[in-house]
Amino acid sequence: MSNQQNGSLPDFILPDSLYTETIREVHSAVEHDWDSLRQSACQTAAGRALWKHVIHDPLAELLAGETYLKKLYEKIKKDILNNAKEISGVIIAVRTLWFDKGIEAALTSFDGGGAQVVILGAGMDTRAYRLSCLKDSNMFEVDFPEVLQMKTTIVEAATETTDEQKHQLMMAKSLNRVAADLRGKDWLEKLQESGLKLNKNTVWVLEGILYYLSHSNAMEVLKIIANNCTSAHTVLLADFMNKQSTTMSTSNFHFYSDYPDELLPSLGFSDVKLSQIGDPDAHFGLLHDPLNLFNKLRNLPRSLQTHPDDGTPCCRLYLLQASGEPPNKTIL
Repeated sequence: MSNQQNGSLPDFILPDSLYTETIREVHSAVEHDWDSLRQSACQTAAGRALWKHVIHDPLAELLAGETYLKKLYEKIKKDILNNAKEISGVIIAVRTLWFDKGIEAALTSFDGGGAQVVILGAGMDTRAYRLSCLKDSNMFEVDFPEVLQMKTTIVEAATETTDEQKHQLMMAKSLNRVAADLRGKDWLEKLQESGLKLNKNTVWVLEGILYYLSHSNAMEVLKIIANNCTSAHTVLLADFMNKQSTTMSTSNFHFYSDYPDELLPSLGFSDVKLSQIGDPDAHFGLLHDPLNLFNKLRNLPRSLQTHPDDGTPCCRLYLLQASGEPPNKTIL
């Protein structure tokens, strides 16, 4: 049982490497120059770092930085002292594990031959360095140029400088970082210029990104992926907020879908499966209390916007898996 679950505080010892000149300079720029959208990438890394008993990510602490690690640790500490039914960061932990499992299952379904994994809005994602299932896969990470440069700088600082030692750290067959804005018109073109093959089996990963986009931008991203499923087998993994969830931060969250399992088929995706945090495939032993927020919501009709017991908004996060296949269903 994890420290968070048994009521004790998790270990919290910041690594000495956080205080090297390079790392400190990078995170100073993050805190002073980045907007909240870009900073959210470091907050997510802090979640992985402080739930390290279930997520193995040696780079997470360095990518999160001291400020976001301390902020989340204080929230976890407060939750434990107050006997909260859900502990801060658990949603990031469950979401991360769900996407990890989904990527592995998708690659297995392709029945060998290698594949591509594209992570849109990659932020501080480190799957290329921590998932062994990617050993035969070419990975592509898409994000703002300054976000990708920051991650590159920290990863290089965390490892030895020789190409051989960097290769030993890498789990994926290859990794291409593609600087692009998903709100623009050219991100798919830039992916192709970086080596993405539209006729090759592909896993598209949209973790924690769609709801930061406007409705028109998010729909355009989904349509572009759907329209490029005709040449090879495609798996889409994405999370969606419902309308009430976007009210938690109206300045950051925009796109929502109350019924993404109906939206995706309308765009051309098939085999759509929807899960909520706390479902059997989105639990991972981290949500035992039947009265925690996520378990309470799972037992209510999705049409409800407010909880009948206390009037609080029914804020839901949906985890979606979908497929796209060429007309003859041939897997390349």
